[in-house]
Amino acid sequence: MGRSEPSAQPQVLPSDSPPLPLGEGLGVRALGVRAKEPSFLDRWHELDWDDIGMHIRAKTAADVARALSAPRRTLADFMALISPAAEAYLPQMATEAERLTRQRFGNTIGFYVPLYLSNLCANDCTYCGFSMSNRLKRKTLNAEEIERECLAIKARGFDSVLLVTGEHEHKVGLAYFREVMPIIRRHFSTVGMEVQPLSQAEYAELKTLGLDAVMVYQETYHAPTYARHHLRGNKRDIAWRLATPDRLGRAGIDKIGLGALIGLSSDWRADSYFVAEHLAWLERHHWQSRYSLSFPRLRPCTGGLEPAVVMSDRQLAQLICAWRLFSPTLDLSLSTRESATFRNGAVRLGITQMSAESRTQPGGYAEGDKEELEQFAIHDDRPVGEVAAAVRQAGLQPVFKDWEPFLGR
Repeated sequence: MGRSEPSAQPQVLPSDSPPLPLGEGLGVRALGVRAKEPSFLDRWHELDWDDIGMHIRAKTAADVARALSAPRRTLADFMALISPAAEAYLPQMATEAERLTRQRFGNTIGFYVPLYLSNLCANDCTYCGFSMSNRLKRKTLNAEEIERECLAIKARGFDSVLLVTGEHEHKVGLAYFREVMPIIRRHFSTVGMEVQPLSQAEYAELKTLGLDAVMVYQETYHAPTYARHHLRGNKRDIAWRLATPDRLGRAGIDKIGLGALIGLSSDWRADSYFVAEHLAWLERHHWQSRYSLSFPRLRPCTGGLEPAVVMSDRQLAQLICAWRLFSPTLDLSLSTRESATFRNGAVRLGITQMSAESRTQPGGYAEGDKEELEQFAIHDDRPVGEVAAAVRQAGLQPVFKDWEPFLGR
């Protein structure tokens, strides 16, 4: 994509970063990975959070105009497009984003739905309803319950599913996935997964069981903020998580999903730039895989963490457009965290995938809503038929299936 790096001199870590102990911050597992193979962790060590934030805020209208006119946009251009200076250029950005999206993806929006298998979790994270410190009912679906969920999802028209669990490697780890993947695979042409980070060998095995895609969101790339919000459990190991997409690429997973949780750190622009650096690294080193991106804003959940920064709808629209201008081939996904009004408008900006009628608790499709089990409160609770109708009204075609098994993997 012709990426380039910012002009600032990199440092190892931000000056306010505390030392990160082995096994918690820069963990033993990830350091072991680094000794064998390069990973984005190497590049992350070179980037300075405060310096990047300063460079983004220093971008001018001339930088934005230059980025808009560039035939292939660089990381420096992405900085300009997410900067405060670019907010005034949103109409031009939206026009170009829509043109690039239609050129690459046609008049289609892919539909998928999350299937929550378990809300068990061995991590204590301040922003998540599944956090081990929260007092909520815990449930893991068995084979019979999963079958019912799959049938209920199929009855709604979906053929693409994203499996979600809390992070509990013993009770919902590889042994559990070995048991449930064949059941789920029989029902759906595309199966993705958003669970705890696994090893390269485990991902390779899951691929043989029918796994197509893995979403592994970093939450934030700012080390002090990451440490402040991950209090207990394996998720404290920021380096192991940072290296996960590299393990996915080496395992040959077809699609890898990235993203940061907007509102967790105090600078969504810096976090977004780090995601862009991560994508650029992965496309250079694991070009055989495809990539997708989500930009979830922090939503209410059990525990009630308030966002460190509130991103406006206009700023989220700017970010979506910036991503499309930066990467015309990237799948951009928008979940039911966002309102129906925003999602209806965003489908013209560059979005290529949407969830609909989501349930964020185990058993939510067959058994109905049970708020005491959910991870977070959704915002767009329309039935899938209503969401599809809105997409058609925007002149686009909802697509519930984008893969045929006979095409191979």
